Amino acid sequence: MKKEVWFGLTIMALVVLSAFVLLPAPSEMTNGHLGLLMLALVVVAIMLGFPTAFTLMGMGMIFAWIAYKSQNPDLAVQQTLDLMVQRAYSVMSNDVLISIPLFVFMGYLIERANLIEKLFKSMHLAMARVPGSLAVATIVTCAIFATATGIVGAVVTLMGLLALPAMLRAGYSVQLSAGAITAGGCLGILIPPSVMLIVYGATAGVSVVKLYAGAFFPGVMLATLYVLYVVILAKWKPHMAPPMSAEDRIVPLPAFAQVVSKDISSTVLPGLIGAIKGKRNAAVPMRDLLNHLVIALLPLLAVAAIMGTIYLKVTAPLPVEAVEGVVAMGGELADSAETEEESESVSGLAEPESDGLQKPADATEIAKADAAPVAEPVKEQAPVTSSAVTETPAAEGERQAAPLSFWIGLVSCSVALAIFYAYFSFVRLEIFKMLLGSFFPLALMILAVLGTIVFGLATPTEAAAMGSLGGLLLAAAYRRLNFVVLRESVYLTAKTSAMVCWLFVGSSIFSAAFALLGGQEIINSWVLGMDLTPVQFMILAQVVIFLLGWPLEWTEIIVIFMPIFIPLLPHFGIDPLFFGLLVALNLQTAFLSPPVAMAAFYLKGVSPPHVTLNQIFAGMLPFMAIQVFAIILLYMFPAIGMWLPEVLYK
Repeated sequence: MKKEVWFGLTIMALVVLSAFVLLPAPSEMTNGHLGLLMLALVVVAIMLGFPTAFTLMGMGMIFAWIAYKSQNPDLAVQQTLDLMVQRAYSVMSNDVLISIPLFVFMGYLIERANLIEKLFKSMHLAMARVPGSLAVATIVTCAIFATATGIVGAVVTLMGLLALPAMLRAGYSVQLSAGAITAGGCLGILIPPSVMLIVYGATAGVSVVKLYAGAFFPGVMLATLYVLYVVILAKWKPHMAPPMSAEDRIVPLPAFAQVVSKDISSTVLPGLIGAIKGKRNAAVPMRDLLNHLVIALLPLLAVAAIMGTIYLKVTAPLPVEAVEGVVAMGGELADSAETEEESESVSGLAEPESDGLQKPADATEIAKADAAPVAEPVKEQAPVTSSAVTETPAAEGERQAAPLSFWIGLVSCSVALAIFYAYFSFVRLEIFKMLLGSFFPLALMILAVLGTIVFGLATPTEAAAMGSLGGLLLAAAYRRLNFVVLRESVYLTAKTSAMVCWLFVGSSIFSAAFALLGGQEIINSWVLGMDLTPVQFMILAQVVIFLLGWPLEWTEIIVIFMPIFIPLLPHFGIDPLFFGLLVALNLQTAFLSPPVAMAAFYLKGVSPPHVTLNQIFAGMLPFMAIQVFAIILLYMFPAIGMWLPEVLYK
């Protein structure tokens, strides 16, 4: 055998021996203690490099057979095989998981559309005056691209090839450069549409739609904290992030822009309008002027379209049918209540009690009881119903007045547009054109996919299908769609989807075996016996997940340990949605925490030889601290994550 195999078997043997020393005596040991032993062996096996899915599946089947054998030895093998088939079928019939291969396929197509180079260059020029502009542009580019692809390894590798040499040439420190690339590349597993949120939702039984809505603002908050850290560090220690040189800020202008900016105005709108209506544009093609005027007016048109849509929405008249239906239904309910009372009185007269203990009512009393409730309610209901039907349509058909908040927003947008166009030079117009060709198509596709999910227009699976179509169109628009790209994307998607599928099957079998042995009951009794408050339990759970992120990846943490934590949440009154947001934010550490920080190894594989792994790890540590601070902020202010789901799905 190889030395690595002997080493792994030795470590597992030591774990078993330690378990027998720490656990109760064999006479007192229960199946629940065997479940804890199984949990320890699985963690050690994964840390030693054994395949996660098949380790979970193998351990689960072995210990499930032990659990069944203790109850009925004759049927243990049959029950274990039945358990495997049932768990595999339950994973295959899970509709939520269908969106995973579609999102992965979208990511691989966008990765091969060669957008990241144009996106990074345009972001770099757009943020030239921001301190630490290269690192800031790297984080923003990584966040956008990682959100579109969701493939951390691909984003970190591509940005390592593109941004790391540029930052090192500009004099940036190795630690800051490596930290910005790895931290920005990992944002895709948090910001929706994220595969990690789908996996958590399927494991914990939480709505993926609500998870997407809740994770949006925490993801944006984390990216903003990264940018603020880089800007403050660049101001505090300029030698770690030197400002961009004047030569690098030069943006070449086309011929017509040079003529217009020199002869008329360096600002876009006055220059283009003056060139169009005046006689001085003889040397400037009219077609170029009109095309660039339309491009320059795109921000104004976009704001006008958005504010117009909001105005129509907030001033829409109330539906008349709903009001009429409520009034009519009330009248019908009153009439039906009277009818029921009459029928009850008649049935009481026709079928008296058979036990003979009650005295029958007199005929005069029955007549009074029947006559009274029939005549009076009709006189009271008739005028109310007629007035409601005749008066409400005229009042409800009118548009409502726009609220004050809309006018404040409109004025704010107008002022922002005025400032924007006052400083909108031809250089900025060229940068805006670069963003139109790289950033905006990607951003529109992401917002379209995410918006249809969050606003309930499509399920995650349907939105993922539209995202895959958008990835095909983007790759075709950038002339990158060919048979080779399509074949590689399909192959990698099938490979990743198979891994996720087998991982779910293995985790499902493992969870069933753990529950059969009674391991979950022991953990529940232990946690409840500590008499923790909800705050203390939340801190304990997040600390455990944070520590697990050092040796394990987020997939193993979710599929192995979330089924242990989720049953404890109702006892402490914790919303599984909010707990999932904290876990998602916490699981960022799984890609940034040594020694299994995969992002560091991705970057090391494409970095220059003088960049060491220790330098990359050192650059990750400040961003890990920012992640912990973001978790604290989300816990102190739950509205960061819970406000949007409550507004959309109340």
